[in-house]
Amino acid sequence: MELKDKTVAESKVETFHIIMPADMNDSGRLFGGALMNWIDEVAGLVGRRHAQMNVTTGSVDNLRFLRGAYLRDMVVVSGKVTHVGNKSMEVKVETFVEQSDGKRDLINRAYLTMVGIDENDRPARLPRLILETEEDKKEWGRAEVRRQIRRKQREEGFHFYDEDD
Repeated sequence: MELKDKTVAESKVETFHIIMPADMNDSGRLFGGALMNWIDEVAGLVGRRHAQMNVTTGSVDNLRFLRGAYLRDMVVVSGKVTHVGNKSMEVKVETFVEQSDGKRDLINRAYLTMVGIDENDRPARLPRLILETEEDKKEWGRAEVRRQIRRKQREEGFHFYDEDD
């Protein structure tokens, strides 16, 4: 199957959740593990839409909890591709609490490395990312910086998936 290069917009995903009692921790806030599950799910959907194949999570970095979310809050989890290498891509996932007037307050931001997987469960070549807007180009540049940081950390003994692996 021939893979089609895609724009950032073509792979964007948003999911919506109402925080229910089962999503709460002992402090009366959204359980971090539930949010991490939603983040990974959105990143996987973004990755599949871009890659046009199955993907797996290679790493999660810069997972930042900026503020809490509470019972009955509406949570929006929004993801997009920011960078594509040969076999891996970076997906930025932002989480918001949406107010009844539509205003969104950022509560979390994370960057995940997703790896394209072929029919033999091996890393596969990914379609290129078409950068259409100035914001797309800025995100790509910031992703390049994060990629260099991950490489430096790997040299110092940390290991992150990278398409050179």
